[in-house]
Amino acid sequence: MGGAQNPIVSLMPVIFIFIIFYFLLIRPQKKAQDALKKMIAALKKNDEVITTGGIHGTVVNVKDTAVTLKVDDNVKIDVEKNCIARMKRAANV
Repeated sequence: MGGAQNPIVSLMPVIFIFIIFYFLLIRPQKKAQDALKKMIAALKKNDEVITTGGIHGTVVNVKDTAVTLKVDDNVKIDVEKNCIARMKRAANV
C-alpha cells in the first residue's frame, strides 16, 4: 500500500537549491551592481578611476553619459560612464 507523495515534499530540493543560488550568487551580484551604479552616479572632478579596459586616469569633466579622463600630461580621452570599473584607493598618509 504505497501512498501518494506530497508534491511539495518532492519540490523541496529544487526550492532549497534555488535559495542557495540566490544567497550565494544572485544577491551578492546585485549588491555589487548597485554599488557600481552609485559610484558612477557620484563621479566628480579629480576622482581617480580605472576603466574596464585598464586605463588609469583622473576625471576632468563629467557629462551625461560620458566622462573626460586625463591619462597623461596634455592627453585627455572621453569614455562612457558604464566603462568605469572602479575608483583608485586613496593612499594612506
